Amino acid sequence: MAPTSIEIQLKTLPTDPGVYQFFDANEKILYIGKAKNLKKRVRSYFNKNHEQAKTSVLVQKIAEIKHIVVATETDALLLENNLIKKYQPRYNVLLKDDKSYPWICVKKERFPRVFSTRRVFKDGSEYFGPYSSVKVVNTIINLIKALYPIRIENYNFSQKKINDSASEIFLKTHSHKGYFLVLGFSEKPKVMTRDFISELDYQKNIISVKQILNGKLGNIKKALKKEMYKCSELNQFEQAQSFKEKIEILENYQSRSTIVNPKISDVEVYSIISDESYAYVNFLQVSHGAIIRAHTLELKKKLAETDADLLVLAITELRQRFQLQSKEIYLPFPIALGLDLKLTIPKVGDKKQLLDLSLRNAKYQRLEKLKQVKITDPDRHVKRIMAQMKSDLRLLEAPTHIECFDNSNIQGSHPVAACVVFRNAKPSKKEYRHFNIKTVEGPDDFASMTEVVYRRYKRMLDENQPLPQLIVIDGGKGQLSAALKSLDALDLRSKIAIVGIAKRLEELFYPDDPIPLYLDKKSETLKIIQQLRNEAHRFGIEHHRNKRSKSALQSELESISGIGDKTRVQLLKVFKSPQRVSFAKLDELEQIIGLSKAQKIYNYYHSKNET
Repeated sequence: MAPTSIEIQLKTLPTDPGVYQFFDANEKILYIGKAKNLKKRVRSYFNKNHEQAKTSVLVQKIAEIKHIVVATETDALLLENNLIKKYQPRYNVLLKDDKSYPWICVKKERFPRVFSTRRVFKDGSEYFGPYSSVKVVNTIINLIKALYPIRIENYNFSQKKINDSASEIFLKTHSHKGYFLVLGFSEKPKVMTRDFISELDYQKNIISVKQILNGKLGNIKKALKKEMYKCSELNQFEQAQSFKEKIEILENYQSRSTIVNPKISDVEVYSIISDESYAYVNFLQVSHGAIIRAHTLELKKKLAETDADLLVLAITELRQRFQLQSKEIYLPFPIALGLDLKLTIPKVGDKKQLLDLSLRNAKYQRLEKLKQVKITDPDRHVKRIMAQMKSDLRLLEAPTHIECFDNSNIQGSHPVAACVVFRNAKPSKKEYRHFNIKTVEGPDDFASMTEVVYRRYKRMLDENQPLPQLIVIDGGKGQLSAALKSLDALDLRSKIAIVGIAKRLEELFYPDDPIPLYLDKKSETLKIIQQLRNEAHRFGIEHHRNKRSKSALQSELESISGIGDKTRVQLLKVFKSPQRVSFAKLDELEQIIGLSKAQKIYNYYHSKNET
């Protein structure tokens, strides 16, 4: 398929936060950027004159735009950082190590230290982050210092003594201005006080620290609340307030980014979304806890391939294309891949978040492609929609011609009905029809539906017009049964498919089937059915309103004293409606019915307007 023009790509970009990538004609990355609103940010490059010549040259070289959707602007910032370091595009400022994002390290050692760092080493230590700023890291470390006596700095004590597991040592601490200060190590004191922390107690504190860094704050908050209430009962209000502030800090604290997790390293994430004609497989590559590559593959279906078949095909292609060597991959469902790999189906946690992120990108890619096809290849778009509707609604043929009926009346007055027509899933307004109910007395929606359906298709048969493939009735089983009476009377039951849509749950009813069909609330088929129903309702209400208005004016004209039927007929022949009569000038009325009658009509309407 020919490359999609930049203008079409700009029209179909999502408005979500994410990272965008500009490629030249040789598919080389020119620039990587982040955006709170992808559509708005990317379009800004093409909507203005740039002061810097370098930016203008960049825009002229752009041949293709790709993007990755993320959950928040902070996630976009972190992902941009990873991708720039990976690809080092020509037009990006290169990010060196001293500009990388900070992490919090829990060192693998006796009495582990907890400190911030910009470098991640595979030394058995645990790393949490990355965080968007040093300020966030300092806030978390200060929180930890306020809660627990933890080593933050590297003191110049004898490492030999510390590392000697045979020796029993204690951490000496002191509480000062709401923080625990670490004074150093000592042997077991003769008198044990709260200022001395044993190695066992220290390890318990480290477990709590890791819970904070992992965002598992429930148990810690319970303990803090218990201390707060305890202090309050003892009238130690300052200490109680201190615990309350710590609880508030914990509740407002978001421990880490959803984009990366240092425990997830060297894995691939795959997800798939498909329709009747195409499938879209998204791939994320995660290295050292960070996303370093994303790609979405479009697959055109030839036969009735399953998502599992297509996913196997796509994974094989992507692993060969990018020369991937990961030993573990995350998938939405089990597949028979036939490779020596660990296949993981995440259900909860960080792995599931990565899988959900991949699926979001696959969905956005599909929506973007659909929008582009709608612009560049309308016929293909229509065929896809028709095939989807045929499958979803279990029809024998594609519904290229659909008609929808709706009744409208208020307490039985002026009953009317409307029929709207859609061709190729689009309104054909010139074919819309109004119906004034002729044979039904009082508010009987079922009988009204029977009448209008019969009149509509009796006329189409008499005039030898092509019948629709699908009829949609606005209503549940009752309305559907009423419409079926007319189809049976015309011997059309087996020739036209018919469904009823009930508004409360948007459920679809079929003839002779007590169980309704529930479509996905986001499906295109349901959206088209809803559009048909809403359009029929709007068109019917509009006709009903006009009819009531005309009736009111007609009755008003009849109530004018001294104006008979002959005079009213003369006026309506000229002015066509009672409303136009009410707006007529005195000399216009005089020319038709003479001055005396004209004066009566003119005075009636104008005295009414004045009051």
